[in-house]
Amino acid sequence: MVRDLTWEAYAKWVPVIGRKPRPMTVDYKKAVTDHIIELYETDSGCVAVLEVVPHARYLLIENIAVLPNQQGKGIGTFLLKHAEHIACSLHLDELQLYTNESFTSNIAFYSRYGFQEFHQENLDAGGFVVHMKKTTSSVISRQ
Repeated sequence: MVRDLTWEAYAKWVPVIGRKPRPMTVDYKKAVTDHIIELYETDSGCVAVLEVVPHARYLLIENIAVLPNQQGKGIGTFLLKHAEHIACSLHLDELQLYTNESFTSNIAFYSRYGFQEFHQENLDAGGFVVHMKKTTSSVISRQ
């Protein structure tokens, strides 16, 4: 289910970059045991996936995938807020994510939510990965 949803969500990017984006190449059997995977469901079933990986100083948002027919309904924003809640519950003060430089709508979306670019990384296949980060809010009081 996670793999199929991710494939459908990322299919639009294949012609943009000329290959499958990284989330389409992941071994999700391994990811569901190694990472935190949250599913977003509606009456029509599972429509989005959030995959996060806790690190010592930050929570990495490894993947947010929303089915194309569900995009623009606030689900991505909800999942970003949920990731921030997870980070705060783990007492992590920062969220990080990365995306392809060609995914300009994603970069704009993350920027609107408060993420800032802090690094670019060359891709072997050409282009760049844009790394972004955001300090978490005080969603959960830290004790």
